[in-house]
Amino acid sequence: MTGSYSVSLLPLLPWPALAALAAAALLLTGYAFWRRARGAWWRLLAFTLAGLGLLQPHVLQEQREPHPDVAIALIDQSPSQSIGEREALRDQALEQLRAGAQTQPNLEWREVIAGATNGSAPGTRLFQDWRRALADVPPGRRAGVVVLTDGQVHDLPRTDETTGPVHVLLTGEKNERDRRLRLIRAPKYGIVGDKVTLDVQVDDLGSPSSGERTTELTVRRDGEVIDRPVVYSGIPALIDVPLVRAGRALIDVSAGPGPAELTMENNRVVAEVNAVRDRLRVLLISGRPHTGERVWRNLLKSDPAVDLVHFTILRPPEKQDATPIHELSLIAFPIRELFMEKLDEFDLIVFDRYTRRGLIPPGYLQNIADYVQNGGALLEAVGPGYADPYISLNRTAIATVMPTVPDANVLEAAFRPAVTDFGQRHPVTMDLGRNEDWGRWFRHIPATALRGQVLMRGANDQPLLVLDRVRGSGGDAVREGRVAQFLSDHIWLWARGYEGGGPHGELLRRLAHWLMKEPELEEEALLARSNGDSITIERRTLADAPPPVRLVTPDGEVRQLTLSPLTPGKFGTSVPVEGQGLYRIEDPQHSVVVPVGAIDPLEFEDARTSPEPLMPAVEAHGGSVHWLTEGTPSLRRIRPEREPSGRGWIGLQANEAHTVAGLEQYPLLPAWLMFLLAAAVLGMTWWREGR
Repeated sequence: MTGSYSVSLLPLLPWPALAALAAAALLLTGYAFWRRARGAWWRLLAFTLAGLGLLQPHVLQEQREPHPDVAIALIDQSPSQSIGEREALRDQALEQLRAGAQTQPNLEWREVIAGATNGSAPGTRLFQDWRRALADVPPGRRAGVVVLTDGQVHDLPRTDETTGPVHVLLTGEKNERDRRLRLIRAPKYGIVGDKVTLDVQVDDLGSPSSGERTTELTVRRDGEVIDRPVVYSGIPALIDVPLVRAGRALIDVSAGPGPAELTMENNRVVAEVNAVRDRLRVLLISGRPHTGERVWRNLLKSDPAVDLVHFTILRPPEKQDATPIHELSLIAFPIRELFMEKLDEFDLIVFDRYTRRGLIPPGYLQNIADYVQNGGALLEAVGPGYADPYISLNRTAIATVMPTVPDANVLEAAFRPAVTDFGQRHPVTMDLGRNEDWGRWFRHIPATALRGQVLMRGANDQPLLVLDRVRGSGGDAVREGRVAQFLSDHIWLWARGYEGGGPHGELLRRLAHWLMKEPELEEEALLARSNGDSITIERRTLADAPPPVRLVTPDGEVRQLTLSPLTPGKFGTSVPVEGQGLYRIEDPQHSVVVPVGAIDPLEFEDARTSPEPLMPAVEAHGGSVHWLTEGTPSLRRIRPEREPSGRGWIGLQANEAHTVAGLEQYPLLPAWLMFLLAAAVLGMTWWREGR
């Protein structure tokens, strides 16, 4: 508690009356001086004493409670502080500043750990933490800000707010040199089978004649090295990367060490490219028109990524009548064009209740079988004709790639389709819902499954949906074809909502995408995603249990992980991780790379120590810049109008903020005494003037 004294007036009369009396006194006194009266000075003294008596001067004593000023120390703990001796210089300077602040009177020293990076706000964010620290400090108590950093800051304080002087203490060294690799441009999407082009540039910062220096880059796609181009420093370079499969492609480009390095963190860039297939071409051939024909057409037409070519056999060759050919409004079936010239252009061929009618010659059906063995996809949705030994496609070359043989009869009875235990683990039929909630079908074409995978069963527990993979004579897994058979033509009942319907849309979509080898429908797949401070791993498999997986961290540490069952066909786990970078998850058949955090962070875009990013704040608020390699400046308290810094010291404002806890007043001289003195002086004036 401190005291403060001041003088105040408590006049006995209103100010207009006092002004009138003062004017009259001045006139009388002035007249006396003009006449050179002997008592003029005594008259002036008397009027002055009388005026003081009317004003009643009092002494005021304030009881003040001072409030300490607040100084903020922003301590940069971003990853770039780990370079060289920056952390040691920062901590040493902080100890000296902390000790100096304790010797300063009426000063509160606050330390704010700042500069952490995160995914939502990349880079060093010093001042977002500083704003929170100052939120409860009134502007009149802010003594200043001391920033201990390397200068790489990506958010700045507002220049229109009261902070006191801003002093920047740089932790690095002057004239640092470093190599960095920049990703100038990268596409977000690419077409499978084509190449995407990345625009990158190597910069040797602080090095002269960087354009004359060459360096070798290493280009990886999903962890696999695919190229090692040589580029010039300081000159943009174009890198072509082929996309070989649909889905996410993680492209990693790294440069070797430069002539001088602060860190290798900025010698690598990563781009994620979504590889998509070009528009998928599907050939749908429907036999005799039937009620469920539009189910397949509507499904395929609803997918914007599918180009559908649909033919319905309205007039088979055996149909003869007297109508002239030129009067028929029918399109001739382009057999040769479809099954010889352009067959390989289709990603999927669908036969919907098609039977042998002599329309497609046996040689062209053999072309379809060869198409499947060379990596094509074939789906047959059979009808009653499949059981007929004369018109069934099973009596053609297509039978060599199909997984079932018909039993030569047709079941016309109610049944409810059901997913098999094996189908519960297959991505085409897993998680479709409860079989008991689905509507019934009324036709099933029994068949014996010779090979493949039975995902659904129908009447009398007979196979209903069978999938198989077909390899050519060379056994090439890359050119592996896929086939599927639906042994009923009543899925349209689900589309009509009969007895509540069923998941026909999702089932047929998955089936078509599995046949066209979409990665999301692969039975054996290893998936992983980053959740900030952990990685979630998921393994899809048709086996009872998957093999253990290995987690390889960015610094080369290897962890062995055992996956736990999640749902039928799915196993997984969640692994906590520390640090940013590329993590590899692999098992004997699969490998996947997961980026955690910012792989090419803004924090390391330019790792050199520099005061430039903070100069606007220093100039706007008044302050200074010091290099800690030249010594730690001492602290001083300064008046707001004084210079904020000098050689070897930095200043913090002394604002003298306080609150008044009490107020006492004492009369300077009693009014009666002032009037008594004035009367005595007036008497002296009369006596003097009377002589």
